[in-house]
Amino acid sequence: MALGIVWASVLLSLFLALLTADRMGFFRRKNHFHVEGRTVLLTGGSQGMGRGLGRLLSQKGANVVIVARNRQKLDEALQYISAAAKSPSTQRFHAISADVTSAEENTRILEETTVWNAGHPPDVVWANAGVSVPTLFIDTPLETLRSQMEINYWAATYLAHATLRLWLRPSSSTDTDKNNNNSRIRTDPLQRHFILTSSTAAFCGLAGYSPYSPPKAALRSLADNLQSELNLYNGHRSAHRNNSNNDNDKDAVAVPGADVKIHCVVPGTITSPGHAAEQALKHPITKELEASDPAQSEDEVAAAAIRGLEAGGFLVATQWLGKAMRAGMLGGSKRDGWGVWDAFVGGVVGWVWLVVGPDMEGKVWEWGRKGRVGLPE
Repeated sequence: MALGIVWASVLLSLFLALLTADRMGFFRRKNHFHVEGRTVLLTGGSQGMGRGLGRLLSQKGANVVIVARNRQKLDEALQYISAAAKSPSTQRFHAISADVTSAEENTRILEETTVWNAGHPPDVVWANAGVSVPTLFIDTPLETLRSQMEINYWAATYLAHATLRLWLRPSSSTDTDKNNNNSRIRTDPLQRHFILTSSTAAFCGLAGYSPYSPPKAALRSLADNLQSELNLYNGHRSAHRNNSNNDNDKDAVAVPGADVKIHCVVPGTITSPGHAAEQALKHPITKELEASDPAQSEDEVAAAAIRGLEAGGFLVATQWLGKAMRAGMLGGSKRDGWGVWDAFVGGVVGWVWLVVGPDMEGKVWEWGRKGRVGLPE
């Protein structure tokens, strides 16, 4: 028994040491999200989190293209973002007015960005556009439920589909010898990144978020599936990229110009004009349920999101509550680093929900018991 206790202590100490090292970043010091000198296409870039992201990317040396509907807000945001440029003499900025709920518009956005970018596709595409209409399900018109899915899921899906088809086509990154029609693949040593902005609402069902949570949960599921599928193309590129660069190799295999990484960012409450509008719509019980949740400014959420990407994160939460929810609800999602921290916190969160879950349900039930419910006619 004494020997067993010794070995148990050794294993526990090793576990805690690995856990600490993982959280301190010893296993992932490398910057996995290089943006200096690269072009980033960002939807929803005229206000809120998008504006904060644009400014921080500008400070890090990126060329930034922002997309939104309102031209005046776009122009104001573009001036704000470009003013923060790390290298004003070399960095470039552009704004595109578009309706991202249209598949054709997403294709146009990519085409315009590619032309503006000297014929090269953007290196990073961030599907950040989204709007929350936090109302009770039966009080929400069907048109609103449909529009919430359009802006919060389909807009990002259209952009993902068009972007990945562009990035994964060898012809988008080849030089062709007109004399013999041979193509030489130009490979990029840096990865391309496609990023989806979901929400912590994807992790937890909450009274009053029925129009918004399902499309955000669908985005997380899309990210999981794309992360798995991209291994197919990245693996193919890894196996054939060397001989594809050899001009004398007649049997060269066509490959994409760069590896592609998928990420999903899950912010929580963001203090922005959009949040103020949401508060006016929310049922009082929704406000009560999230009263103690931490909030971040647009700059704080942008900084946290990009820190997570630089650390190589796949499912990136931006504040402590989101990180705890993420760890407890990972399911089959890709873990970061060695996954030690996720495994530990996930177990703890499972126990926490034994208390938090019934407490939240009890608050909603008590609200109904007191008669403060609007029933359909």
